[in-house]
Amino acid sequence: MNKLPVKALSIKQPWAWAIIHGGKSVENRTWPVANASAKHESIAIHASKGMTRDEYEGAAAFMRSIGVECPPPDQLLRGGVIGSCHIKGVVKHSENPWFSGPMGLVLENPKSCNFISSKGALGFFDWQQSEQSTPAKPLKWMVEYQ
Repeated sequence: MNKLPVKALSIKQPWAWAIIHGGKSVENRTWPVANASAKHESIAIHASKGMTRDEYEGAAAFMRSIGVECPPPDQLLRGGVIGSCHIKGVVKHSENPWFSGPMGLVLENPKSCNFISSKGALGFFDWQQSEQSTPAKPLKWMVEYQ
């Protein structure tokens, strides 16, 4: 297994899944990301623990609209690192269907990894493996989702 980058970005599911497995090549940000590509050429993708039903449904509907089938919510790993990618650049405008702005990290070369439990943080952060080794358990709505 290749060594994962020290810097990570925590992203809610199912968006984290979409970066690693669904072809999501732009990660939208509302905070300034100028020079992010110079600072963090490769980053680990951390799937945050939180995901509401509304967040899931909105993301899954968007993905369907561009031809990407999102996994059921109880199959999305949460609360740890799920892969890595390279930041190619930062854009303020793009025709890419994944771009909604106001800023976007242009991502390439996504690679999955075995799930590594880790606490998330805002912005870019140095991640560390948690003692817990399993993903967050699916909530009741996730298991019952149809």
